[in-house]
Amino acid sequence: MAYRGRVVLKAAVWVASLWPLGVLVRGWLADDLTANPIDYVTRTLGLTALVLLLTSLGMTPLRILFRWSWPIQLRRLLGLLAFFYICVHFSVWIGLDHFFAWKRMGQDVLKRPFITVGVLALALLIPLAITSTQGMIKRLGGARWRLLHRLVYVAGVLGVLHFLWLAKKGRTTPYYYAIVLGVLLAVRLWDWGRKRLASKALKHEPSPPLGERVAVRAETLASSDEARAE
Repeated sequence: MAYRGRVVLKAAVWVASLWPLGVLVRGWLADDLTANPIDYVTRTLGLTALVLLLTSLGMTPLRILFRWSWPIQLRRLLGLLAFFYICVHFSVWIGLDHFFAWKRMGQDVLKRPFITVGVLALALLIPLAITSTQGMIKRLGGARWRLLHRLVYVAGVLGVLHFLWLAKKGRTTPYYYAIVLGVLLAVRLWDWGRKRLASKALKHEPSPPLGERVAVRAETLASSDEARAE
């Protein structure tokens, strides 16, 4: 994708992602946030965070299924926006819902499972947000960084559980999110299995003759020299 296209796409993601927050701020200033504004704000922030988190998890499956490159360029941005919304969601719960009553909050975390998994999801996302820069990728090394960032799938599962356990009985919306997450995980598992089988098949293939390998190496070096010359 061209540079201009990437800029437009990222700008659209920023606008779409921050729109719900802007609507909440406008409603708060206009005193127009339903009869229970704190509950409405908390739920809206949490739902937006979950949507962004699942969208970020969907970028790699899109690349796998359709061979598109642009989804990967949005994955980190979407993940950081999801983390931002989760932090604001948690801050509203602490400051406006519980008024910094730490003892009561601690009791809720221990006794109410939907709060427990929500806090765990936030805890898992903190190191992922901290290590999301190119500098941290170099420090950790690609393999360790990828292993660490697989925790985002655990956070996604915890986020969906948080929504499922929080929702009132009879609501079907949380199950749609669970289905979406299940499909995304299935695509990743399918891709992992496909690569594993291909790797095993490659190991069992006989090595080409030495002369053929030398010829291929020579062609590769020649191509590299031509590319540098251009």
